[in-house]
Order: sequence, then C-alpha cells, then structure tokens
Amino acid sequence: MENKREKIIIKTSIIGIITNIILSIMKAVVGYLSNSIAIMMDSLNYLSDCISSIVTIIGTKIAGKTPDKEHPFGHGRVEYLASLIISIIIMYAGITALTQSVQFIIRKELPEYNNIALILVSFSIIAKIGLGLYYRSVGSKVHSETLYNSAVDALLDSLISFATLVSALIYIFFKVSLESYLAIIISIIIMRSGFMMIKETVSQILGRRVDKEIALKIKRVVTDFDEVNGCYDLVVNNYGPESLICSFHIEVDERMSAVEIDTLTRKITDKVYKKTGIVVSAVGIYSMNNNDSEIQKIKRTIQKIISGTEGILSMHGFYVNKDAKTINFDAVISFDYIRDKNLIRNLREKVMDAIPGYKVYIVLDNDISD
Repeated sequence: MENKREKIIIKTSIIGIITNIILSIMKAVVGYLSNSIAIMMDSLNYLSDCISSIVTIIGTKIAGKTPDKEHPFGHGRVEYLASLIISIIIMYAGITALTQSVQFIIRKELPEYNNIALILVSFSIIAKIGLGLYYRSVGSKVHSETLYNSAVDALLDSLISFATLVSALIYIFFKVSLESYLAIIISIIIMRSGFMMIKETVSQILGRRVDKEIALKIKRVVTDFDEVNGCYDLVVNNYGPESLICSFHIEVDERMSAVEIDTLTRKITDKVYKKTGIVVSAVGIYSMNNNDSEIQKIKRTIQKIISGTEGILSMHGFYVNKDAKTINFDAVISFDYIRDKNLIRNLREKVMDAIPGYKVYIVLDNDISD
C-alpha cells in the first residue's frame, strides 16, 4: 500500500515538472518579447514550482524507506520537511515577485502586448487551474501534505496569470499600466499563503493534538468490547501521513485475570489496526471496582467536587482500596490552567476533607483527546 502511494505521488510530481517546464519556457519567451514584468515573473515562479515537485519526489522517496536501526518508526516525517521546503520556496517566490514589481514601477517601464501573448497567458491560466485541481485530488486520496501545498501554489499561479491578463487588457484598451501594482498585491497574497503553509507544517512537525475524528474512531473500536468500561489517555504519535502509532488505557473489572486481560488487549490491538490502520504500541490497565455501594458513594462525592472545581474537566482511572484506605484517580486538567501549580494540591485537600481517613493519590492528565 505504501509503495503504491509513493508511486502515485512521484507520478503526479513528474507530470507537474513537465507541465511547469513547458509553461516556464513559454512565458519566458513571451515575457521577454513583450517586456512584461508580470509574465517574466510568472516564468520564474513556474521554475520554482519545478523545484517544488523535485523536492516532493526526493522527500517521498526518502519517506518511503523501510525502518532501520536509527529510525525504527520509519522515515515518514521527511514528507513534512519536504512540505516545509516547498512552503519556503513559495515565500521566496512572493518576495522575488514583490521586489521585481517595485523595480518596474520605479523604472516606469511599459509592456508591449500582442495577441499571441494574450493567448499564451490565457492558456497558462487554464493549465495551472487544471494542474492545481489534479494536485489537490491526488493529495486528498493519498494524504500528501506536499501535494496539498503544491496544489495551493498552482492555483495561486493561475491567479497571478489571470491578474496579468486583466492588466494587459486594461493597458491595451485604456493605455493604463497596472500590471506592476497588481503583481505587488498578488505577491503579498503569495507570501501570506507561504507563511500559513509554513505555520501548518511546523505545527505537524512539533506534534499536534489528536484529531478528534481519529480519537473518536479509536475509542469506539476499543469500547465496543464488553469487558472494556472506558478508554482514556489516548496518545497518537505521527511518524508520517501514513504512519500513526497510538497508546491508551482501558478500564476493566478488577476480577479479570492476567490471562483474560492479555487475551483482551491482543484482540483490541488487532481490531484497532484492522479498523483504523493505526498500530497500538501499548495498552495500559485501570482496575475498576465500582460495584461496592460505599465506593460508589465516594465516587459520587469526588465527581461533585470535580464538577465544582474550575480547570478540572473530568476524572477517570478511579479505584478505591478500602483495606489500604487509598483513593486513586486521574484528573484531566484544561490547558488554560496548565500553569496552575496549586490546582491538583487544592483538589487533593478538598477530597481528603470530604472523605476523611483516606490517602488520596491524583495523577495529572492533560486534555489531549477528551
């Protein structure tokens, strides 16, 4: 499956390279003959798109390498680095376009359009829109961040060419040269787009909160087992668009044996992979003893305290040992209160005051997937 995805991305990128080379040569000739800064800028921009496609191919090939001793989870994150490089190239293209446009305004150079130039510019608009939609369609199918970025870049290129065409028509009919000013506006749009893509890719590299749909899907699969009372502490590590590894805790009855738990976790691991394609690296266990009436009363008391404590979202992993007089649970804290060092201490004191004679042990959980 991974090898098929790699081939699709490479094939798409090669089509992009060929298309952009043809358009770049065509626009360079037309731009030179018509003395148009906007058309020559397009030619340079299309050349940078060729570089983007080459980066995509190299990144995909490296990302597709099998895991090794130094990289046991594979090389999938290289795709994000490739996407970052493409985003930087887009930013550079925008900055170059801006400086060139300003220089043309200062020099007050005027273009000399003809029918052939207008036809070729119109053709480039159609070609770039088609290429952009093709990138986006394939990128969506194979979940490729680099192809998504290339799609945005191609569609922005079509916008540049359209603005060039409009400014050419205005100059032909009204003898007013606007192409440099339009180029400035569009170059700013390109730079903003590049910046947003850099921000998105860096966010992927840093590690983002679990996607809500993925989290819900995993939890539905896990809690579908009758023996599981709840699924908590879900962590999904991203080692590339097609390489996700997760871990979580499940809550089960305290009377289950080690053999029963082992059998259950193996079934869960297998089903999660079959249903989601995500590898389960570890399954933690929370023991549950909620059948005792006294324990149920203690739990209700603590839940009431938590519901009245600002910054605490929920609790799980609740267990009471009546013989040892201990209470254990995990408290999920909002990220808005992550810096509040006294929150858990105050919560512990409230619980101990409400339920005297028990030692209270609270584990702090961040609001990762709940």
